[in-house]
Amino acid sequence: MGEQVPGFRPGLAILQVGDRADSNLYISMKLKAAEEVKSTVVLLASTVLKCITSLNEDPTVHGLLVQLPLDAEKTISTELVTNTIAPEKDVDGLTSVSAGKLARGDLEDCFIPCTPKGCLELIKKTGVQIAGRHAVVVGRSKIVGAPMHDLLLWNNATVTTCHSKTIQLSEEVNKADILVVGTGQPEMVRGEWIKPGAIVIDCGINYVPDWYNGKPNRKRVVGDVAYHEAKEKTSYITPVPGGVGPMTVAMLMQSTVESAKHFLEKCTPGKWNIQYNHLSLKTPVPSDIEISRSCTAKPIGYLAKEIGLLSEEVEMYGQTKAKVLLSTLELLKHQPDGKYVVVTGITPTPLGEGKSTTTLGLVQALGAHLHQNVFACVRQPSQGPTFGIKGIRWSLILWSFNLHLTGDIHAITAANNLVAAAIDARIFHELTQTDKALFNSLVPSVNGVRKFSDIQVRRLKRLGIEKDDPATLTDEEINRFVRLDIDPETITWQRDTNDRFLRKITIGQSPNEKGHTRTVTTFSFFTSSKNTSLVFYCIQYT
Repeated sequence: MGEQVPGFRPGLAILQVGDRADSNLYISMKLKAAEEVKSTVVLLASTVLKCITSLNEDPTVHGLLVQLPLDAEKTISTELVTNTIAPEKDVDGLTSVSAGKLARGDLEDCFIPCTPKGCLELIKKTGVQIAGRHAVVVGRSKIVGAPMHDLLLWNNATVTTCHSKTIQLSEEVNKADILVVGTGQPEMVRGEWIKPGAIVIDCGINYVPDWYNGKPNRKRVVGDVAYHEAKEKTSYITPVPGGVGPMTVAMLMQSTVESAKHFLEKCTPGKWNIQYNHLSLKTPVPSDIEISRSCTAKPIGYLAKEIGLLSEEVEMYGQTKAKVLLSTLELLKHQPDGKYVVVTGITPTPLGEGKSTTTLGLVQALGAHLHQNVFACVRQPSQGPTFGIKGIRWSLILWSFNLHLTGDIHAITAANNLVAAAIDARIFHELTQTDKALFNSLVPSVNGVRKFSDIQVRRLKRLGIEKDDPATLTDEEINRFVRLDIDPETITWQRDTNDRFLRKITIGQSPNEKGHTRTVTTFSFFTSSKNTSLVFYCIQYT
């Protein structure tokens, strides 16, 4: 995958609640394995649901598991926690979706819990045929026992599941050609229970006093099977530690890599899976307003999924508008560039040049009819005599477009006008104040100390003045520093408005302006004349 997409790494997040010794052991093994497969692991605790929701939306995380059992002071619903995980990231196979698919035998369409999956691999490695064998699973937990039963069943074994209520457990165990034990009870299954030649998979991990080595003050790890008794009767048996544990971790890494591959396949350049809206042609052709009002927009969140955008890459504005965040470019940086088509017009007509109509028609033809990945990039209408109405005919977006979409255009207009006002204010102050007064305003004395700000130091350097102490500036340097000397006759930064009567005005008539009037100030009818705003909108028809 690293060769296919440079810099890409499978991401695995492990959430642990509490500080159980067995969980700590498993997590340390997973961390070591993650280093070997070059994946990224995130360890988190507390606020579990919030963490899971965040990681579900994180494109750098492809596998997500919660280390069970949960060890918290307050009871936390394991079912609620596991089912919060997105099924496509459920690499431990513990969500109800994964469990349901496993129970139905849809093994190719779900993640299988890592421990049972590892157990099955160990059984297969013995070379013994599973089909037709009598398999006994001791334990019915959702992590090991229940999925192990399903996995053996769909591999054509005859399966018996035993649990704490099973009568004559030793007799049931003695029937097993394949025995899988996961009870959490140290060395519960004795050697004499086991059928000679059986395959025994021990999933237990328990800490007990080390009586075996004569060190009762120390702890040792044992399984759910009395290993030293059982190994004399079995054909194959897994030790504890060093048996099922490493296989569980290996299967977790395998599932994480598979999930990352699925993610790459989904994000790899290809045809968008778009369900296009259908046109209902009418004769005679209705008016633009009638057409706009008769259309129903596709929810923009649904459209975003169709073209492969992740939810964290889209900022929603209601049901039909959204912004695509610039962070999307990082995910797409290794993908090939597309084609950029510019639609221009040079022959005005009473109805306009037809650029917008041509643009949308071209997008509809390329997308809905030729099945190309295409979207329209249309500039918002100028605030001229038409009051911001765009010449987009028979378009669903007419109303939303002319009401200025997300309102960004007004923010840009305000910023544009703020710059214009700042220029006028600076001209006024320079005309009415001395160099010393301007210098005192720009570099005030605070507690008897006068200092340049960082931006002022940068301005001094641009002026060729290599000084950082205000007291060392000469009168000539102060003059150059405090004055921009803007020529009012050459100002080209205009204000935006939607009022044609403000095309040219005179400012400075108030007595407070001290006679400094200007008659060349103009308002433009273009959308933020010096700060262009582009608005993206996707629409498809057939």
